Amino acid sequence: MFQLKKNNTTVKTELLAGMTTFLTMVYIVIVNPIILADAGVPFDQVFLATIIATVIGTVWMALFANYPIAIAPGMGLNAYFASVVIGSDGQLDYLTAFSAVFIAGLIFFLLSMTSFREKLIESIPENLKHGITAGIGLFIAFLGLRLSGLVAPHESNIVQLGNLTSPGVLLTLFGLIVTIILMNLNVYGAIFIGMFTTGIVAVFTKQLKFEGFMKMPHLPEGILVWNPIQAMGDVISHGLYGVVFAFLLVTLFDTTGTMIGVAKQAGLMKGKSLPRARHALLADSLAASVGAMVGTSPTSAYVESSSGVAVGGRTGLTTLTVAFLFILAAFFSPVVSAVSGVAAITAPALIIVGSLMISAVKHIDWDSFDEAFPAFLVILTMPLTSSIATGIALGFITYPLLKLTKGQGRQVPLLLYIFAVLFAYQLIFLPH
Repeated sequence: MFQLKKNNTTVKTELLAGMTTFLTMVYIVIVNPIILADAGVPFDQVFLATIIATVIGTVWMALFANYPIAIAPGMGLNAYFASVVIGSDGQLDYLTAFSAVFIAGLIFFLLSMTSFREKLIESIPENLKHGITAGIGLFIAFLGLRLSGLVAPHESNIVQLGNLTSPGVLLTLFGLIVTIILMNLNVYGAIFIGMFTTGIVAVFTKQLKFEGFMKMPHLPEGILVWNPIQAMGDVISHGLYGVVFAFLLVTLFDTTGTMIGVAKQAGLMKGKSLPRARHALLADSLAASVGAMVGTSPTSAYVESSSGVAVGGRTGLTTLTVAFLFILAAFFSPVVSAVSGVAAITAPALIIVGSLMISAVKHIDWDSFDEAFPAFLVILTMPLTSSIATGIALGFITYPLLKLTKGQGRQVPLLLYIFAVLFAYQLIFLPH
């Protein structure tokens, strides 16, 4: 089913890759409920909804697309969801906001049933694709640095070096040193071993503490949205067209960008196209619709999947492992909460994977300014805005602009012009 020999991998490698991806992304089952709690959504509702959406999207990706790319509610999109509810000053409750997510998910699903998203992937210029891969690398490396405290906020310089004597930073440095030494020695499973070793040290240094082990999962409010007609009525009556558009556009390019970046890292792209792209793209649109029904913000392909790819994951067996571990997580929420609360365990993996993905810059045509600058803008803005979609947006806007001014406008696919206009509208007039 997973064609392990064809993809030059083994069951052992795929399982290890799946465990690595799971550990780097499991924080979402705790962070997502905390963020959506600001909008009034019950913690337990979002906890289980996050797992349901993740499992559905990731299992689809595993069985139908056979890719090592996991799906889960996207960071940034959850904060936007909360801001929509909070910013309404009581005029909008979270149930109505989930109607907007549900409608966006259905539109997303219908688009994924067509060849539209496949054509979009194929229309993205090669230099922009390399820029997306490198930008994602910088983004997750910077994420690891921030989460661990190795870099800290600064009043005038954006960030500064963190407190190197704090327990969390020392633990991160320990995990990073252990992992890079193992990587340098070509030790099999170096990233996972580094994470496991760091976890053991965290227990002995009392940075990792377990308060209980099992808790039965439940959905306090059951299914929140299920009727498309009623959901559309909510969108129309509250004028949530801009919200639906924002969810749709950001999710579309968060997922598309991540899939391109991770697929290129894994060597799964065939020229300009992504084999089985339609099945892969259906995974997040299906998960987004189901997630809205039970109480979570839109889903996206997870950039942390690159950590599993770095370990050697190449097929859906990696993502099937991720889905199985998320099912277990539903019953062991105290353990998951404890592990995901120690950033030092996963931060070294994110930093190292970032260093691997940034190598894509060598394929960019730096001698052609009209090709290089849009790619550079993508790479620069992804980590600085903490948004994959925003980085892609700025690249999509500048690429056709530079081609037009050079008299090469006909070389730009029509889809790029369309999305350049849509992105410009979204960045100027809508929250992001």
